[in-house]
Amino acid sequence: MVLLSLPCWLRSRLTDRYWRKQAVLSYARHFRGRKSRCYKLAIGNVRRAFVKSTKARRKKKKFMRALWITRIEAAALEHGLKYPAFIGNLFKCQVELNRKMLADLAIYEPKTFKSLAALAQRRRQEGFLAALGDGKEPEGIFSRIVHHY
Repeated sequence: MVLLSLPCWLRSRLTDRYWRKQAVLSYARHFRGRKSRCYKLAIGNVRRAFVKSTKARRKKKKFMRALWITRIEAAALEHGLKYPAFIGNLFKCQVELNRKMLADLAIYEPKTFKSLAALAQRRRQEGFLAALGDGKEPEGIFSRIVHHY
């Protein structure tokens, strides 16, 4: 039997329990105090850390969505639109950009965002006129209404 290095020799002699403990302790290395060295204390703390990190990933998604909405709302208010009206009218114009992209456009491409705001504003005005007027479809805006004759 030829073993080329000391770790290979140790691994061949030690049990699986040793390696399971080392795996748990490796996750606990950055903890302070005995939690990082004692297996019995490390198990609970590592499990707790994993649970918290899972919850934090979900919380991060909610936080990022709220941040994007805040950015879009601030940019839309600069162009005279409130957030629900802006999003609703973009949806009616079949502009299917998600909130992350709209927030990026608001920050890095203000002229593009301004044109989207103008499109939403125009759709909103034509919607008001259609509600008051003869009921014809607004000119220049594509909609999902299908006429069956």
